Amino acid sequence: MSSRENREELRGKIRELIEFKGGGHNADLVENLVEQSLKLLHDVEHRGDARIIETAVRELRYAFHLFEPYADRRKVTIFGSARTSPDKVEYQQAVEFARLCAEEGWMVITGAGPGIMQAGNEGAGSEMSFGANIRLPWEAGANPVIEHDKKLINFKYFFTRKLTFLRHSHAVALFPGGFGTQDEAFETLTLMQTGKAQLMPLALIDKPGGTYWKTWERHVREHLLRDGLISPEDLNLWKMTDDPAEAVKWVARFYRNFHSYRFVRGELVIRLQNAPSSSALEALNEDFGDIITGEPIRGAEPSPDEQEDNDCLDLPRITMGFDRMSYARLRELIGVLNNY
Repeated sequence: MSSRENREELRGKIRELIEFKGGGHNADLVENLVEQSLKLLHDVEHRGDARIIETAVRELRYAFHLFEPYADRRKVTIFGSARTSPDKVEYQQAVEFARLCAEEGWMVITGAGPGIMQAGNEGAGSEMSFGANIRLPWEAGANPVIEHDKKLINFKYFFTRKLTFLRHSHAVALFPGGFGTQDEAFETLTLMQTGKAQLMPLALIDKPGGTYWKTWERHVREHLLRDGLISPEDLNLWKMTDDPAEAVKWVARFYRNFHSYRFVRGELVIRLQNAPSSSALEALNEDFGDIITGEPIRGAEPSPDEQEDNDCLDLPRITMGFDRMSYARLRELIGVLNNY
């Protein structure tokens, strides 16, 4: 029997197993996942390596399952130091920011630990909170606001935890913090800059008169920008403020008209609340011609792929050939669309 015939027989048995389990969502992808898992029997000898794969899949499956009932809710992730005590201004700002977000109907995701994370859960309340806790030997566990809530997830790995944060977030707010906060700031920027995460508002919040984020931005400007390591428009990926209310308004404004985007057969489709006029489309093509490849910006009906996925079919949309490189410029385009 040829290798191709062996594979077809194997996939047939996997499909039988899926049917035995009762079927379900995305059976074709589950079939691929089972096949890849079986390859571990011959491809990965080291038990520790196999354990990483098994644990990562298990953690992501559970996390995505937990977030699924809240898929239609806007969510903001709050990052910041675990060492910030409740008497600090930054802690109270995080409480206020989360409280205002919850009043706007937004849910809050934190790392479930103490400090700024606890402040975020405290401000939003447990009903409007998620916790993505990382198991560390020197920490007791999740903070008291979220520790007994069903929306708490415990992670072994930072990479599955960070993926969960950004996969389910529509905005990110960063308060002063240590290495972890810096890592989260730069990874969020990197993923947005490269198109590996959806563009979203990124608010850098400091205490009144504070210099934490000002110093951070000065470093970015004086070393990364000056040496040509980033582009000038990359500076538009974040906003600094010392006012939680201003940060909430800026986050909400990002979704004033813009709703979401996805790629369909090589073209970028942007879903909106209000469609731009023909004259506005003409202006957009002129102003953003540098990021258009192929077809210009134009109005469109839901594509067959979107219809099959039942994906925001009631919203107007525009579509364009996008160079899939200039995401900071795409962020500027979204800003213009929000003025309509």
